[in-house]
Amino acid sequence: MQSVYHSSFDREMGCTEAEWLGWLPAAIGDKPWVRDGSRLTVSLKEGSLTLSWQTGTPRVIALLRLPRLLVSFRFDGPSQAERHVFMKRFDLYMQRGGG
Repeated sequence: MQSVYHSSFDREMGCTEAEWLGWLPAAIGDKPWVRDGSRLTVSLKEGSLTLSWQTGTPRVIALLRLPRLLVSFRFDGPSQAERHVFMKRFDLYMQRGGG
């Protein structure tokens, strides 16, 4: 998680598009959203968030191949506080790892 979320930023996600689409509903929560191909618009209290994505070339480390999804986040209208609240939940739901 970050302490500040700018109104627009890009991320590289280590997942396939199918995995991403499976995780999105839980990460978005109860916010209304509309999907159009590889673009999704989420309605927020003070505006909206548009997510767009494309498949990147896999990251290769020796014999390991990791999928990459290039994701753009574009907020339109929400305050820094609302962006932070939304992204805090989003990041927790998208977090993957083991321990």
